[in-house]
Amino acid sequence: MKKHPVRQLAAALIVFMPLQGLAADATGASADDLAAAGERIRQTGEQIRAEVQAARARLEARKARDEEAQKRAADLARQKAEEEKSRQAAVEARARQEAAARAEKTEKERLQAEREAREAKLQAEKAEQERERQLDAKRRAAEALKAARASAGPKAFEE
Repeated sequence: MKKHPVRQLAAALIVFMPLQGLAADATGASADDLAAAGERIRQTGEQIRAEVQAARARLEARKARDEEAQKRAADLARQKAEEEKSRQAAVEARARQEAAARAEKTEKERLQAEREAREAKLQAEKAEQERERQLDAKRRAAEALKAARASAGPKAFEE
């Protein structure tokens, strides 16, 4: 993990503070010098704290931006998935409707063909019955004519 420059500065100040104190004692630094050094150290500490707080604020802001971007990406992916699901459902519904329409048309055509076949069969039966009736009528007429000739003789039909 990379060390932050502010932390490195703070560590360096902590390490060198005892050395400065020894050097100041050895040279006989005055109280004003010590007070000025203490004030500089206090200001440096405040500056480091402010920089750390600013870095934390930037980090939190970046985290918030990243979370918002992830949320937007997730929402976009969810929306696209919903749109795709809706589109697929519409395609499937259309396919079901077309299949139902084809099945209905096929059933109507089958029923129509059955109806036409029944009608053709009925007409054929009627035609057969009519033919048989005519044949029967001709046969009866022939029998009646034959019977009439036999009963009246050959002169019955002469005029």
